[in-house]
Amino acid sequence: MKKADVAFTFLKEQEAADSIVKEASADGNRVIAIQADSGSEHELVKAVEKVAKEFGHIDILVSSAGAFLFKPVDEVSDEEFDHMVAVDLKAAFIASRSALKHMGEGGRIVFVSSNIADFAALATTSIYSMVKAGLDGLAKGMARDLGPRGITVNTVHPGPIKTDGNPEDSPYAKDLRSFMVTPQFGEPADVAAMVAFLVSPEAKFATGAAFIIDHGFTA
Repeated sequence: MKKADVAFTFLKEQEAADSIVKEASADGNRVIAIQADSGSEHELVKAVEKVAKEFGHIDILVSSAGAFLFKPVDEVSDEEFDHMVAVDLKAAFIASRSALKHMGEGGRIVFVSSNIADFAALATTSIYSMVKAGLDGLAKGMARDLGPRGITVNTVHPGPIKTDGNPEDSPYAKDLRSFMVTPQFGEPADVAAMVAFLVSPEAKFATGAAFIIDHGFTA
């Protein structure tokens, strides 16, 4: 696969970000980490502009920022609702609008959504399901807007993946396993592989679509 110069944002973990930069740049490509809050329009736009200035243009945008909130709908505050919309949904729009100023024909945009957008399997997921489903609508509409420019837009719907925010021993883990064809969480690399395909030349005919990678959770 062709090498790519990569920039990514992070919120707090400077040491972890530095480690990723060191590992990812070992083969000679450029990798930069930018501290930015995806819930802040100003910080997100500033980050995109910094990438464009550093690399000269932007070929690929992957919007994967996400905030978790699992509460009964009648217990969700206005502030929590607004935060979820800002990080999980609005950030994808803001980043896309900013990146498109620097993206030409053949560009790729991928939103990391969730299979919860398709199947709200557990109680307390109403707001999370809402914002993730919103990414699908945004991607479909953007695919229509950007198709004439040769830019594709898709979403990826991961199921339970082993992350700090969704550990295998969480209170929800047993229930999540029960929905999968085999009771095991996925790896971040499983999602990365799907994203890598969608931003590749081989995926030029895929746009406006959602790609589920959840070990049969929604089957």
